Amino acid sequence: MKEFVIRRHRADLSQNSDRRTLLRIDDEGKVMFADRYVESVLGYDARELQGRPVHGILASRQDDPFVPSNWNRIERGQNVLVTFRHKEGFFFTASLSMRVSMRDSDTAASATISHRDIASIDPLLLKLAEDTASAGIWELDSQNNEMTWTDGLFKLLELRTDTELTPEQALFYCQTGQPRVRAMFRRCIQTGRSFSLDLDILTSRQNVRRVTIHGRALKQSGRVGGTLVDRTREMQRDLARRDAERILAATTQSTPDVVAAVDLKLNLLHCNHAFVQQFETIFGVRPRPGDSLTSLLTEHPNERRLIERLWQRAFDRDNFVVEMPLAQQNRELPVYEFHYQRLTNDQGDPIGAVHVGREIAPRASHSASSEYRIRHDPVTGLMNRRAFIARLLRTLEHKTHRESCDSLLYLDLDKFERFNDLTGSGTCDRYLRELAGNLGIRVRQRDALSRLSGDTFVLLIENCPESRARKIADNILDAISEFVFQWQGESLQTTASGGLLIMDNDAPNDPELLLSQAADLCHTAKISGRNRIHTARAAGEHVDESEAWKEAEQIREALDNERLILEFQSFKPIASATWGDHIEILARIPANNATQDTLGPDQFLPIAERFDLAKRLDRQVIRQTFIWLNSQSLLEPRLKYCGFNLSIASVLDDTFADFIESLLDDSPFDSDCFCFEIREAHATQYPDEVAVLCDALHKAGCRVALDGAGASVESYSLAARLPVDIIKLDRRMVEDLEKDPVQQVMVEALHRIAEVAGKVTVATCIESEDTLRKVRALGIHYGQGFRFSRPKPLAELTPATVQLTTGRIGG
Repeated sequence: MKEFVIRRHRADLSQNSDRRTLLRIDDEGKVMFADRYVESVLGYDARELQGRPVHGILASRQDDPFVPSNWNRIERGQNVLVTFRHKEGFFFTASLSMRVSMRDSDTAASATISHRDIASIDPLLLKLAEDTASAGIWELDSQNNEMTWTDGLFKLLELRTDTELTPEQALFYCQTGQPRVRAMFRRCIQTGRSFSLDLDILTSRQNVRRVTIHGRALKQSGRVGGTLVDRTREMQRDLARRDAERILAATTQSTPDVVAAVDLKLNLLHCNHAFVQQFETIFGVRPRPGDSLTSLLTEHPNERRLIERLWQRAFDRDNFVVEMPLAQQNRELPVYEFHYQRLTNDQGDPIGAVHVGREIAPRASHSASSEYRIRHDPVTGLMNRRAFIARLLRTLEHKTHRESCDSLLYLDLDKFERFNDLTGSGTCDRYLRELAGNLGIRVRQRDALSRLSGDTFVLLIENCPESRARKIADNILDAISEFVFQWQGESLQTTASGGLLIMDNDAPNDPELLLSQAADLCHTAKISGRNRIHTARAAGEHVDESEAWKEAEQIREALDNERLILEFQSFKPIASATWGDHIEILARIPANNATQDTLGPDQFLPIAERFDLAKRLDRQVIRQTFIWLNSQSLLEPRLKYCGFNLSIASVLDDTFADFIESLLDDSPFDSDCFCFEIREAHATQYPDEVAVLCDALHKAGCRVALDGAGASVESYSLAARLPVDIIKLDRRMVEDLEKDPVQQVMVEALHRIAEVAGKVTVATCIESEDTLRKVRALGIHYGQGFRFSRPKPLAELTPATVQLTTGRIGG
């Protein structure tokens, strides 16, 4: 039995997270016990897991804790990172460590092994050993010229056990090497030296067998003995292997395609003549099986890095296809279509890979294939703008059938013009060609990468959740910044700016308009400091672009000058009186001049999300609030709740919790009074990311609220299992609550689920006395709305004033 501790893992957080569970697994790999925290980590009830194989909750065979690579580290007391499959179907990374290890049977632990004299062994065991090993034992008395055999030798020669033979007659079964056998026997008798010899024998039934005879001198003078072992199966395997090698060599040599196979260390296992010839022509060295590609390409660092990445991708994937020249040098080289295929052993573990490359330059240049030139960029071989627009249009036509959204990643290299001034256009083309190859192996096979013009690329990310699309965009940006191109002893390296446009179902169907919006996001990233990606959702076709740009500039100016207008709205307990202030922070964008209006949340939030200003806006609201609160020391004992609304950009931001912790370090207020409200739609779409953020904020001492609960049927499940502290009901559930009995049942059900889960409920948008009475009757804990308080400037949140004879306190 093994007892494992499983902790949800995030690289940017301490591993002493409280979000963990304990599993006991027996020696057969079945779950014996799970503690009560297993549902918050894996989604299963403890009783559901009992008796289930542990591999049923793992993502793949490589994640099994009992495979050697993981088990060796676990036995040394180290933690291993494995990927689990949550009950809801998504995957997450967890840190696995072993707490207790013991055998399921105590008797096995006390067993011992001791030496046993051969003379006391049952003859049946000796016979079993001979049959299993396909061997026999012989002994020769040279003085009497008598030889004795065990049953194994008679069986090996296909003779009856009562057959009478002399040693000379036995030698006739040897097809080759009879003189050598005699010589070995004589030398062993005279000198006592042992011998071993491989022979081909012909049995009594005329079957050829490969055997190995071992002999040694015995203690009695003139006596030698030994074994005869059947090696026929090994001989047959060797013959089959040699036949397979000849067939493989003949097959690969008969094709003009370049064929090569490597192991995991990039040592050549096999290569045909076409590969050798092309490799020698381009790189000036002649490869042979056993050579290391890394060593052969020492003088060509750019090509070496690209080839290493391609093979590494082949080890990680079952197969893929890529079009590129064999090298990226500044001369006309044939373009190949490489088909990569992973090689695995019987356990499914990768042991190498093979590629087959077919030259497609004739196909591309042939008059019948003129469309290839029309649809592909001549420098990089990627899709050109025309082909990409057609591909994007096809995607938009089928977007209603997708389970998730599509995205556009628009990329522009930063300060690329200096490369052109330094090296010339030819070297820049080589740079772009190799960069395109590096990016091509980073993207998913279903996605489309295109070079629009110059140093501008665009990637269509199909049917991918926003959180995953953001990670893909970050990985692409990292790949560009890490890419190094060697030129005349100098390293050429740059970064890129990008715009990630999330295309929901209501996105426009005009590809040019979508590219324009993505380009605007990229421009925003450039003017914001470069080497970053700005993300936003696609705006509808009805949006006034000029007005949107003006409002975006109005938001930027307010952020740059820290001029946000902060307001607060109070909410109060319904069922009982509670001392202290409970507020939610609201924000407005001030006008820059007389021609502009102050922007409310309904106006500026869509613009902020489109121009990727939402995350910055969230942080500025929180920062300004903390600065103001820190100057109001008398509010510290009164403030019991201060809530902030979070955008999806902040929810998916891995550094948000660190930002909050840095503000709390300098604040006199208790961290428990700050609460961060996450929309129900975001929690439904990204439950795992929201759970991770909740854990991080709880670790900082803050609370988390689920805002807009009840907007969908998923709310009831989220209210029960999501690690939030407060459930804020959606305004549509509260409006006309006193008149709608169905809504009353739904609100009561949601409230009861929250209470059982130990959470507090808040009813929003209470605007009448009738609604308040119904909410109070249903047992809701807190109420918010115009019935209690309208939004007020934050400056009006002041402590109570007390007049004393010595003066006034507070105010």
